Amino acid sequence: MFYCYVLRSQKTGRYVGSCENLTDRIRRHNAGESKATKHGVPWLLIHSEGFATRAEAAQRERYYKSGKGREDLDKLS
Repeated sequence: MFYCYVLRSQKTGRYVGSCENLTDRIRRHNAGESKATKHGVPWLLIHSEGFATRAEAAQRERYYKSGKGREDLDKLS
């Protein structure tokens, strides 16, 4: 299973990503192992969706990074 996820940091705002192992990915974000997110630690998971393929998860990630997708995420938080 692959996931599209949305994280929130009080320091830097929101981050959208996709992965196969969600628990490990969030752990790595909070451990500062990701260059893109190390300045926002701690991160809280605010939304996730599961998909059968990596391509589907990546497509949803791209949507959330678009204008309409960002509007939808603003409604969540």
